[in-house]
Amino acid sequence: MKKFFRRLTFYTAAGLLFILFLGGAAAFLTPHSLTMSSDCDMSFCRFPLSLDAEAPQAAADSSTDTVTSGTLKLFGLIPVKNVDMTFTERPLVHIGGEPFGIRLYTDGLIVSRISDIPTSEGTKFPAKEAGINVGDTILSVNGTKLKTNEQLLDAVEQSGGKPLRISIHSESGTRNTTITPVTDSQLGKLRIGLWIRDSCAGIGTLTFSDPFSHTLAGLGHGITDSESGSIMPLLEGDIVKAGIYSVQKGTGGCPGALCGFFSDNSPVGEISANDECGIFGTYNERFGCGRLIPVAFRQEAVRGPAKLRTTVSESAPEEYDIYIEEISYNNSNITKNMVIHITDQRLLDKTGGIVQGMSGSPIIQNGRLVGAVTHVFINDPSRGYAVFAENMTDFNNNLIRKQAAS
Repeated sequence: MKKFFRRLTFYTAAGLLFILFLGGAAAFLTPHSLTMSSDCDMSFCRFPLSLDAEAPQAAADSSTDTVTSGTLKLFGLIPVKNVDMTFTERPLVHIGGEPFGIRLYTDGLIVSRISDIPTSEGTKFPAKEAGINVGDTILSVNGTKLKTNEQLLDAVEQSGGKPLRISIHSESGTRNTTITPVTDSQLGKLRIGLWIRDSCAGIGTLTFSDPFSHTLAGLGHGITDSESGSIMPLLEGDIVKAGIYSVQKGTGGCPGALCGFFSDNSPVGEISANDECGIFGTYNERFGCGRLIPVAFRQEAVRGPAKLRTTVSESAPEEYDIYIEEISYNNSNITKNMVIHITDQRLLDKTGGIVQGMSGSPIIQNGRLVGAVTHVFINDPSRGYAVFAENMTDFNNNLIRKQAAS
């Protein structure tokens, strides 16, 4: 009898420890907040969880979102965590996968690099002395708003070596300072030791377009300055049609690329935002021809098979097999929510996996748009990161609301 009770005690303790471990893991790995609609499956994350909450009736009958709270319970009995819940209508969008051209002009001038300058009096550091750092944005010079590199270059050449008043924006805010040009002894010209950018152009992949608001989203991550890594502040930009003419195949340690071209320089849309989770804009004609598809909420993404829709030749977009290997619901980096693995040999033969220009390619799972490609693993191009589609549609909807209110 004693042996029986010892075994019972052991198995009971082991069972309790397992439940505690499972509850802790579920609390850590599940989202802190949920967006849901009336057709949501309450189970997710492959945990035996249930959601103790009822969707308000208004959510099914009104376009107004309803905010409430609920409790995730293990085995339907043990409370794991409280979650904020937003009940809304499930978004419907046209699936993308087509390449598109991006022309972006910055709001101010981005500081990409800082250099010293050789002078007859020794090496000078005008930018450093002015407190300018890589990634800062120069907004104006002597009270004149800057739009192009040439404006700043002209101001330097016409300064006669006298200090220039400049306005700078950085992570800590906007401030005013002065910078004094010096004569480069090698070039014989006045310089301030700044390498700057005022624009960029390139090819990305459309994630979705919204036929109801005539908006679109793509790329899955923001356009950044290649030197500083800073998001390029948007002044204005446009979207043009593009095509793919060849592929540079990716290999371990050497990322490949889609080689594209602007098929028509006439804009088909305007860029409204360059955000951490993508490029957003409006289109003035039908852009792409993808089917209408519902958007998955992030808790509906699961580890398992999915489809990647992308264009890697002059033909229309095609769908390829992938596998979602990892999901992070509470990752602070909103562009690295999922790890995906290309499993379709057709795509591996063509590109080696994920290549530059494929960013924004939509991911479909269980008949819904679940995410978009954002980054490739440099040492293994068959794998990469993806952003939740919900992050992109949320930003797009918030942008629509702001524009409607202004």
